[in-house]
Amino acid sequence: MTAAGSRPAAGDTGRPHAEGGGPVHALGPEWRRGADGMLFRRAARVILLDDADRLLLMRGHDADAPGRHWWFTVGGGLDDGETSRDAALREVREETGLLLAPDDLVGPVFTRSAVFDFVFEHCRQDEDLYLARVAGGGVVSREGWTALENELIDELRWFPLDELAAVTIEVFPAGLVDLVRPLLVGWDGRTRHLDETGGYRERAGS
Repeated sequence: MTAAGSRPAAGDTGRPHAEGGGPVHALGPEWRRGADGMLFRRAARVILLDDADRLLLMRGHDADAPGRHWWFTVGGGLDDGETSRDAALREVREETGLLLAPDDLVGPVFTRSAVFDFVFEHCRQDEDLYLARVAGGGVVSREGWTALENELIDELRWFPLDELAAVTIEVFPAGLVDLVRPLLVGWDGRTRHLDETGGYRERAGS
C-alpha cells in the first residue's frame, strides 16, 4: 500500500531500495530518515480519469486504527534510480493492471508535500501528481498487489465527481474534486503546489 497522508502498516515491498541500503525502521525500503530525524520519501501519483470523467481511487484502512478509512489516488514511492514519471507508470500497472504509455502522462499537474503519522513515525512525503486518461473505464485488476496491499486496500472504484464530492470519509489530496474539475478540459501547463487544505500556489518556473 502507498501512503497518501495516511497511516498504513509496515512492510517491505521487495522492490529496489531508494537511495540504496536497507530499511532502518518499520516502514518500506523507499523511506529514508533525514538529518531532522523525520522519515522521508519521494512519490508519484496519478489522477486517472476515464472517458466519462470518472476518477479512479483506492480506499484503504489503517492497520493501527481499522475503523479509519480514506480514498486516495493511485501511486507510491520511487524505487532506487527511478524518475517520478517511471514510478507513476509502474504504480498504475501494479495497482490497477492498466498499462499507460509514457506519453499518456500529463504533467506533473500538481506537487504536494504531506506530513503525517505513519506506523508510529512522523513522516514527510513529497509527491508529483500526474494526469492520465484511459478509454472505456478501464477494467482494473488486483493481480499486481503485494500481500500488504491486499491486506490494507479495501476497494478500487471509478467515481463520478459529483458522487465523490458527497463522500463523508477523508479523500487525499484534500479538495480533490475541485482540483480535478478544471483539468477535465485540459491542463494549462502550469504545475501548482498543493497545501493541506486543497489550495495551491504556482510552482516557481512552471
